Amino acid sequence: MMQNVHLAPETDEDDLYSGYNDYNPTYDTEELENDTAFQQAVRTSHGRRPPSKTSLTSSMGRPVTGAIQDGVTRPMTAVRAAGFTKAALRGSAFDPLGQSRGPAPPLEAKNEDSPEEKIRQLEKKVNELVEESCIANSCGDLKLALEKAKDAGRKERVLVRQREQVTTPENINLDLTYSVLFNLASQYSANEMYAEALNTYQVIVKNKMFSNAGRLKVNMGNIYLKQRNYSKAIKFYRMALDQIPSVHKEMRIKITQNIGVTFITTDREKMKKAFQKLIAVPLEIDEDDKYISPSDDSHTNLVIEAIKNDHLRQMERERKAMAEKYILTAAKLIAPVIETSFAVGYDWCVEVVKASQYVELANDLEINKAITYLRQKDFNQAVETLKMFEKKDSRVKSAAATNLSFLYYLENEFAQASSYADLAVNSDRYNPSALTNKGNTVFANGDYEKAAEFYKEALRNDSSCTEALYNIGLTYKKLNRLDEALDCFLKLHAILRNSAQVLYQIANVYELMEDPSQAIEWLMQLISVVPTDSRALSKLGELYDSEGDKSQAFQYYYESYRYFPSNIEVIEWLGAYYIDTQFCEKAIQYFERASLIQPTQVKWQLMVASCFRRSGNYQRALDTYKDIHRKFPENVECLRFLVRLCTDIGLKEVQEYATKLKKLEKMKEIREQRIKSGRDSSGGARGKREGSAGSDSGQNCSASSKGERLSAKLRALPGTNEPYESSSNKEIDASYLDPLGPQIERPKTAAKKRIDEDDFADEQLGDDLLPE
Repeated sequence: MMQNVHLAPETDEDDLYSGYNDYNPTYDTEELENDTAFQQAVRTSHGRRPPSKTSLTSSMGRPVTGAIQDGVTRPMTAVRAAGFTKAALRGSAFDPLGQSRGPAPPLEAKNEDSPEEKIRQLEKKVNELVEESCIANSCGDLKLALEKAKDAGRKERVLVRQREQVTTPENINLDLTYSVLFNLASQYSANEMYAEALNTYQVIVKNKMFSNAGRLKVNMGNIYLKQRNYSKAIKFYRMALDQIPSVHKEMRIKITQNIGVTFITTDREKMKKAFQKLIAVPLEIDEDDKYISPSDDSHTNLVIEAIKNDHLRQMERERKAMAEKYILTAAKLIAPVIETSFAVGYDWCVEVVKASQYVELANDLEINKAITYLRQKDFNQAVETLKMFEKKDSRVKSAAATNLSFLYYLENEFAQASSYADLAVNSDRYNPSALTNKGNTVFANGDYEKAAEFYKEALRNDSSCTEALYNIGLTYKKLNRLDEALDCFLKLHAILRNSAQVLYQIANVYELMEDPSQAIEWLMQLISVVPTDSRALSKLGELYDSEGDKSQAFQYYYESYRYFPSNIEVIEWLGAYYIDTQFCEKAIQYFERASLIQPTQVKWQLMVASCFRRSGNYQRALDTYKDIHRKFPENVECLRFLVRLCTDIGLKEVQEYATKLKKLEKMKEIREQRIKSGRDSSGGARGKREGSAGSDSGQNCSASSKGERLSAKLRALPGTNEPYESSSNKEIDASYLDPLGPQIERPKTAAKKRIDEDDFADEQLGDDLLPE
């Protein structure tokens, strides 16, 4: 191994790093104990030795320090600065640290009676009290925090007096004084002792010795804001803003925000004062008691009867109605903003109104409060507020019961809705809203004739009750009195020119009257009002389709799909349209979307596979059928298509699918035989049921004839032009080559009405029950 090791040859060149490890042995302190000369020098008096023959002398005749005389080196003599003295070295061992002198004397005991010590202890106690006060405040014990702060203030004043006696006033601890006063003011404010807090803050602010004390004017402004002294609050906020330098941007922004909040709160107070002034405006009209005859005097009765409805009395009524309207409107406007919540604001308005001459308006404000709850969808609070009026006078009781009936009707609690509707009608027979709600509950029970009577009575009491007019039109539709229904909706259209609901109902009535041109005309007006209504667009497409105008029908169906791409009826029509026009590849996207919407319906996936097959993409069609078979292994139609495709393409899987198909067909045959045997055993009862079913089916066929047009058309789509139609497999019936045939039941193409008559109450009520 060492054969391959080659040592570097020695050279005469100088080593670059030589001399770095050499040092003077004089500095070798580790060998001092073994140095005989040094030890001897230490033990002798300053290391003086007899002079040597070869000693070196100075100019004064004294041997040079460090010189060697007689073989002995003279020791260093300048050792006094290192702690060596002549007396200490005589007869003593080397002790440079002075350890032989024993322990140090004990520390001098503190004199606790000295003024300085008393001041220090008192200052420590003051700091502890301030900390305890802050901790108590953070724990929520405001009373204890205030007591600690007061105690700290008392002790701090004692501390100041003691310092003044011992030292000069310049040595007073201003930071401690500031902390004590600031904490005391904060605790006063936390305990809502605002006058004491302001006085304490004033002491701090006026003392010029406290730096940056002007910032505390923000706290003073906050106190004035709590006292609702908004002018002083704004004044102190602005003073604080002036004293804070511009470099403190965040603090200046917060103070500016406080000023803005104070201005807003000032507006709230101004609104309250304005409302109180509005309430205090005298009406200067006579009381209603003036028009009540106090006796049976015929002459007096004639005079009262004459002035009861004269022009002056009418003017008084108008003035009172106008005043009540202004007061209610003002209360509605300010109640949500004058307090922290609208409920508290309404309560304040109610209290103010109760203390005025308009005491009867307090009930109306309470009802408005309940309606506000209703608009916020807080039904429990609304019901609880309205139930308080069940024992009030008849007018208020009727209004509250009307709203309660409306609420229970919305929750489909028709028994409760009917009960409160009866209470509202009995309390005020001339209340059109109560009569309309009573008609709604009767309508829900299927008594359309009686519902129409209630609506008519509501219209007799108030001809401008649009809700009753709308509902009676729906009732006439239910009764198949289409001319009267059309008359009601046309009258309503003259009042509500741009009501989408009314326009739809007119178009629907014309459709029921088999006048499609008029129906299309009114639907065109409807989509001019609501151009994105997918139901109206699909209805237009259906009407154009029934008229044979395929291009217009496609346009409106496509627009409906664009706004609402999840309507199965529209998706099916568009897919069938593309199949009818021989664009099967375009129909695929619609049937794929339908399969996403209804993933459990196999018919949509069969339609997708059929479109692939019709467009010549047999591999995609085969893959789709296989995927359908994995999801729906008992679907006979899918297996038939798989057998047919595998046979035409020549795949080995055909036998497997054919075996599965035979098993399923056999199971289906057994099931049908069992059903047939069960029907045969029923005898005559079966005949009756068949007769009944036949009549029902006949009605259904006549009613759904429009809906079946598309299905018949899809079944009639040609299937003989397909490439594999000449297959030798004759066991597959030709009808199965078209998945849109009779094996697949599709929904009717007739679009559902945009407004369901059974849900008419939601459409017509709206703000009907809101007191006017």
